[in-house]
This record gives sequence, structure tokens and C-alpha cells, in this order.
Amino acid sequence: MGGLLGLLERPEVVVGTAVLVLIAVAATFYSFVRTARARQTRDDALAREKGLRKQFEAILSSARDGVIVVSHSGEIVLLTDVAAEMIGVDRTAVLGSGLSKLQIHAVDEHMRPLLAYEVFAPGRDDARPRIIGVPGRRGSQDVRWVHVRSVAVSDAVTGGATVTTLMDTTGLQEAAEALSRSDSQFRRAMENAPMGMALVDLEWRLMEVNRAFAEMMGSTVSALRGTPFSALSHPHDLQAERDQLQRLYEGHQNHFSLEKRYVRADGNVVWAVLDVGLVRYAGGAPDHYVVQVRDSTDDRLHSELMAHRAMHDPLTGLANRTLMQDVLQQVLDQPDPTSRVGVIAVDLDGFKGLNDRFGHATGDNALVHVAGVLRSATAGRGTVARIGGDEFVIVVQDPDASKALYEIAGAIHAGLKRPLQVKRHQINLHASVGIAMADDDTIQGGAPSLLSAADAAMYRAKALGKSRTEVYDPSMRAISENQSILAGELAQAIERGDLVLHYQPVMELSTRSVVGYEALVRWQHPTRGLLLPGAFLSLLEDRKLATQLGTALVEQAAQFLVQHSAGNAWVSLNVSADQLGDSEFANSVLGAIARYHLSPQRIVVELTEASLVAPNTRIRHELTELRNAGVPILLDDFGTGVSPLSYLRDLPVSGVKLDMSFVAGIPEDPAGARVSRALGALARELGLATIAEGIETESQAEFLSKCGWRYGQGWLFGVAQPAAAVLGQQMPHADSLIEPRPVDLPFDPMGTRSLG
Repeated sequence: MGGLLGLLERPEVVVGTAVLVLIAVAATFYSFVRTARARQTRDDALAREKGLRKQFEAILSSARDGVIVVSHSGEIVLLTDVAAEMIGVDRTAVLGSGLSKLQIHAVDEHMRPLLAYEVFAPGRDDARPRIIGVPGRRGSQDVRWVHVRSVAVSDAVTGGATVTTLMDTTGLQEAAEALSRSDSQFRRAMENAPMGMALVDLEWRLMEVNRAFAEMMGSTVSALRGTPFSALSHPHDLQAERDQLQRLYEGHQNHFSLEKRYVRADGNVVWAVLDVGLVRYAGGAPDHYVVQVRDSTDDRLHSELMAHRAMHDPLTGLANRTLMQDVLQQVLDQPDPTSRVGVIAVDLDGFKGLNDRFGHATGDNALVHVAGVLRSATAGRGTVARIGGDEFVIVVQDPDASKALYEIAGAIHAGLKRPLQVKRHQINLHASVGIAMADDDTIQGGAPSLLSAADAAMYRAKALGKSRTEVYDPSMRAISENQSILAGELAQAIERGDLVLHYQPVMELSTRSVVGYEALVRWQHPTRGLLLPGAFLSLLEDRKLATQLGTALVEQAAQFLVQHSAGNAWVSLNVSADQLGDSEFANSVLGAIARYHLSPQRIVVELTEASLVAPNTRIRHELTELRNAGVPILLDDFGTGVSPLSYLRDLPVSGVKLDMSFVAGIPEDPAGARVSRALGALARELGLATIAEGIETESQAEFLSKCGWRYGQGWLFGVAQPAAAVLGQQMPHADSLIEPRPVDLPFDPMGTRSLG
């Protein structure tokens, strides 16, 4: 654009040579005419004149520029067709007339009117050529821009003349205006763009920036002009930027995009996505860079938050099992781990009793308190992780790991001596601690081997009286082997029927009548007595074994319902995602319903949110198959999962169970009360059954009933009992739990119904 505008300002570069030739020819012509008249041989002179005129007219007709010759007396003696076309006059009508009679409408470059003699008056040698606008023949709006240059030619014979050349620059002017408009539009768009934009020269210096970019950098537009772009970059990201620029400059790529950091004028760091394109001349030579910079700080923080959540325990903020195992394997792979690496396993003593007495909300507070104690005890010498329930692991990396392990273990016991205040109670927490130092065997076995050794030491501490620390030695391996033996016995126990269901009653809160039961699995071990699910369910790593157990428990629940005197009582079975997806569980439920002639609504499938973080297509299909057959689906632990609303939308859910953590603090806890009330309203709005679990007091039951929770279960109404004990009591009264609910899916003759 600059070259074009320069051409308009100095058009003599374009027409100079032609003008000089025309002037020389004109002067020669008129000189020759005068001389020829004085000659005696008139015929020869006329012949020569005729030949020269033809040559002259041929030159003029082939020229792209117009020519006007005005005599010393002001008479137009020559006007080419091109010139007549440019100024919009009839050539034959004006030839021989005076210049003052030439009817043209001209303006100068400032749009001021000009007379004809002003247009064609010769300028001084140092004067700039003039540009005028001439209305065209197509109407007043057809304006032409004509570059005019007049030169006075004098000689003794003719008395002198003025030779004027005209060059039509309308196309150049329009192109210049178009470029100017384009440039103006680009700058306006750049200035008002919501994202940062900049023009950068080949030295990577900022030529122009917009307001959004300046605000992003905490500076001003004027202050950033001429600043090296690299000076704004975070030092750690400079090399990546330079590598991409080099590839772009050398033509290996047309543009590049790079997420990097910039340092603002106030010292704060912002993340941004840098998009760079290289503008090249027509011949391919690079000219300048066009840059866009989009602030991605919020996106980056959100991404980092999601990554942190994926690798950390949501309650305590500690590392989770996945992150802990990765960290442990990394430190074991470093040089000399036998003197620098160790693991501490921590398990709280009596935590189940604390939960049972004070509720899960207090238990969560205790876990958060313990997490703080472990962080303080570790003092930056390792990674603290919560791997589940009340189990914690500390991966220690220290130049003197043996000493650090003992110091951390001692600090843990000391920190736990400070009681935890819960309302009016002071709770004393204790922990069993196991220490394992990396050795050749555990290093060879990797992270799982060292963790197993620390667990064995911790179990020895718990067996020897709790609230103590034990250091692993090879004799403790028997404890780990014991777990393996237990896992092997589990398969045989399922086949023998040693895993049985106990039934906890579910009450209608308004009438206090039993309407159903939740079936909870127990292992009646021949030598160890009755084992709760926490002691053996984690051993069910074999999917086939888990499916086999589910089928056996469905059979037990169906037999229980057949023997129960109340024909409308129902039983809910806890089911994990591991048991779903291949239709075996659904087939076992539907098969039991058919064999025992049960109403489908009497067997309820109870799912936990944690087991369905990302339900796949096969799981949805199996749940839909059950729901279409009339089997209700309950969502357990409602409100505690990652995305409960998506489950209510995506899964065929019939009802929800309020997690006991929301029940524990009510009605005294205002926050818990508001949450339980809101979750109940949401469930009712969606037409779902509402069941609250973990009810321990009359005040909790009354509050939940007033909030709209229809059913409840918990210690207040009874603990889980064997089938024989429940059947011996029988239900004194049970109102119908099954109410009609219109659906748009196929259903059996009894009708597809929900739980309330």
C-alpha cells in the first residue's frame, strides 16, 4: 500500500520519459514548420512536413497518456483523442479555439474548483505535479482522477508553447482508497477485537497492538509499541516460542499455535494461546507477523483443577491411590532407593465405632483432621495419600529415610493426642502405623510390594494393641498371605452358600410401618465368624466371581420374599457396575421373578453413584432392560457423587436414597438441613421415590418426613438381621409401597410402577 500511495504522490516517475520525448518531438515539429515556410522549394517542405506529421501522430496515437499543446497565444493547436476522452470534450470542436473557452469542470487535490488555464498552466521546476478530478461522460458521479503535468517550450520561431501530458490515475486512486478502507477496517476490527491482536515485525518487535492485548499484559498500547515481544514471555517458554518461529520463517508451516505463559507488567503470570501467521510478499519473501493472543488462564486453571481432582481425594485434598502409586514407583526407579525411600501405612483405630456413634459427618471431620496431622508430621519429606476409608499412606523420600520414617511416625502419634472437638464432645483419635523400608525384594516387586510390606507392619501393630508403630520384617509376610488365602476361600464360600443376606427394614416415615428391606451381604466364615462386607468385598477382583455372587444373592432375596407374609414388601439389592454390562445379573433377576411368581416391583436394584461415574452403553442397556420389565432402579448415596443430575437424566432411575452424611447433622446443622430439603424437592419434582438412610434419632425422622422424604431406614428403626429373625417377626402392618406411575414403555399386565 505504501508503494502505491508513493506512486500517486510522484507520478513523474511513470510519465517522465514519455513527456520528454513528446516535448522534443513537438519542438522539432514546430521549428521545422517555420523553417520550411522560409524555404524556396515549397513542395519538398510540404512533403517533409506531411511525413513528420504522420510520424508524430503515430507516436501520439500509440501513447497511453493524453497530450495537449497550447500556443503562446493560448490557442489549442493539438489535442489527442486520449486527452479529449480524459477531460470529457469533443476534440474537433475545441481544436483551434482558445484555452479560456475550454468547458471543463476540474478540482484540485483539495477539491477546490480550477479554471482551464489553471489546470494547464506550466508549473515551476520544483513544484509537485497536480492531481485533478474531472467529471466523466457517464454523469456527475463518474469522477476521474487525472495527473496533469505541463511544460513550457520556447523557441525563436514559434514564440513558444505549453505541452501538457495527462495520465488517468483513476484506477490507481480507487485501488489506493480501497487499500486505505481495508487498512482502516482492519485496524478498527483489531482495536475492537475481544482478544489480543498484534502486528509484529521480522525482528519479533511489536509494531501495533490492540487494547485487549495491552490490558492482558497490564500495560498500554503506546507503551508496548516497539517492545520486543519476547520480553513479555515467561522465561521457561521462550525456547518453545523460538523453535516455532524458526519453523514458520523457514516455510515448514503456514502458522502455529502455542499455549504459553506471559509475565504482566505487575509481575503476575497469565496463560495464553498464541496464534501466529507470517505475511509474505507476492514473491514469497517474509514481511511481518500477524498475532492473536487469547487469555487461557481460566481454562488452564479449570483443567489443572480437574486433573488435581482426578488424582486427589475430594474430602481431604490428599493424593489418592493412583497418584500415590505413581509417585512411589517413580522414587523407587531413582538411584539408591534402599537408603532414600520408605513407606508408612496408617490406619485409624476404632474409626467404625466413631462413625456409628456420631455419624458420617463427624467421621469426615475426623478424616480431615487426621489429614492435617499427617501433613504436619511429614513436613515436606514425602507424599501423603488417602487410599480409602480411614487408610492413609505416606511415601517418604529423604537422604536418611530410616531416620525420617521414625520421626514421622512419632509425630503422627503426637499429633493425634490432641483431641478432636465435636460439639460438646472431645474425641481422642488413635492410629496403627506400619513402616517399610525399600530393600532389594520390594524394589524388585515394585510399588505394590513395598505397599504390601507396610500394610503387613500396620496389621501387626493393630494386632498387638493398636495405637503403636511396627516395622516390617519378612515374618509379617504371612499377614499378606492370609489375605490371599481369604480371597481363595471366598470362591468356595459362594459355592457353599456361606455368603448370606441380612435385612434392614425400610419404614414409611408418616405411618412408621415397614414397607421393605435393604439386603446387606455377610460372610458366615466357619472359623472367623461373621465377616462384614469391608473384610471381603475388596477381594472380589474376579468379575466372574462377582457375577456369581450377585446371582446367588438374588436367589436368596427371592426366597425371602416368597416366605414373607406381606405380599407387597420389597427387597433392594446393592449392585455395582462390575456386576452389570453382560446381562447376566438382569437375567438372574428376571429368572427369579419368573420362577417364584413375584411381582417385578418387589425386587429393587440399588446402585451407588461411585460405581457409575461413566456408565457405558451395555450398563445402560441392562438397566433399561430391568426397568422395562418393571424392576425399579434406586440410586444410592444420592447427592454425594460427581454428577447426580446426569444420572437422573441418563439412567432409568425410579428413586433415590439420601446419603447418610446429609442426615447425620440434621436438624441442628442448618447446611445439612437445607441440602436434604433441596435434594428431596428435586427428587419429588422428577417423580422419584425418596428414601433417607442413616436415621438414628426421632428428630431426624420427623424433620425428614416434614421435608417430604417418604421413606427412611437406620438404627432408629432397626439393624440388619438374618432372614430367619425377620421372618420370625413378620410385618405387623405394611401399606402398599407400589403406586401406579404412567410410563411410555412396554410393561407387563400388572403395570410398570415406581416406588412412590
